[in-house]
Amino acid sequence: MDYLKRTYAKINIDSLKFNAQSYLSVLPSETKLMCVVKANAYGHGVKAVTSCLQDELGVRWFGVSNIDEAIELRENGILGDILILGCTPPSQADRLIKYDITQACFDLSYAGQLSKASDGYGKVKVHIKLDTGMSRIGIPCDDIKAAAAQAEEMYKLDGIMPTGIFTHLCVADSDKEDNIRFTQRQINRIKSVCEILTADGYDIGVCHWLNSAGGVYTNQNGSKLARLGIILYGLYPNHQLEVPVKMRPVMELVSTVSMVKKIKKGTDIGYGRTFTADRDMSIATIAAGYADGYPRLLSNKGEVLINGKRCKIVGNVCMDQFMADTTGVKVKPGDEAVLIGRMGDEEITADDIADICHTIGYEIVCGITKRVPRVIIKDGKETGIE
Repeated sequence: MDYLKRTYAKINIDSLKFNAQSYLSVLPSETKLMCVVKANAYGHGVKAVTSCLQDELGVRWFGVSNIDEAIELRENGILGDILILGCTPPSQADRLIKYDITQACFDLSYAGQLSKASDGYGKVKVHIKLDTGMSRIGIPCDDIKAAAAQAEEMYKLDGIMPTGIFTHLCVADSDKEDNIRFTQRQINRIKSVCEILTADGYDIGVCHWLNSAGGVYTNQNGSKLARLGIILYGLYPNHQLEVPVKMRPVMELVSTVSMVKKIKKGTDIGYGRTFTADRDMSIATIAAGYADGYPRLLSNKGEVLINGKRCKIVGNVCMDQFMADTTGVKVKPGDEAVLIGRMGDEEITADDIADICHTIGYEIVCGITKRVPRVIIKDGKETGIE
């Protein structure tokens, strides 16, 4: 298959399917998957990911960040419900209607603007967003009756059509007692609002609060959808907490050794001369850098796998290249270097990299840039490039 084998990501569709089916197996039968595919499917390549989910697993709900991502799904042949989890300018109401996209509706003022902007085009489908404790977007639920009253006013607007109601759990990935209680309070709040709306004769449609962590760590009963995000891609919501389902990383990040050189003790390496050889060494240059999304914070800290061996990064990671200590390792130009993934008995995960960078695995995979080809692997074979 013709693509630049400088630095590329392998996207294993079989692992993606495995993760979705594994997650689904622990959910109640009435709870359906909403697969979250924002940010280019968390950096994995949205076209291949969504095609698999829809065509092979029958997924009919998808979550995205914005209207451009939603329209991209439609143009790629996605037919099911698409929920925009963030904000869309009311001026885009006509496009929401044209492409049959559902918008998160997070307060009465925004709902009114959407309703007014939709005049002459139809009605905008919305899911009413409740803020049950995250303090991001949504109707505040400190006062349950006031929250329900604001939601009821949304139902009365002519230009929008509520078809669901949802919230987001912010500490469902924690096993601390205080956070467990906080999560349950969030769930109780959305249930209470829904009970009032139902009692007052409103059709709440699809009520959902489960995210990846919520689906495996909390009581799932009552949530009609589980918004499957990070676990779909084989990563942990909280890498310090085991996940009670089997999963497989979907992405591998692979690069190439461009040069191997011998250096003497006392030789400096890289920008800033941050590494000085304390002995004679063999140094390999790898054709990847922070412009590919490989973090500069790995400078003098991270490792790369070459011929099944862990090789420590030396010197600062550059924009397009970095250096690794290959002393004692058989290596030559053109050899494969695994930045994220498994080689032989060794493995480096996105969570491992995140640990070094003091961040989370989400940021690592989402940060792999567009110049890195996504090579689609299915049934052990390369089947396409995105």
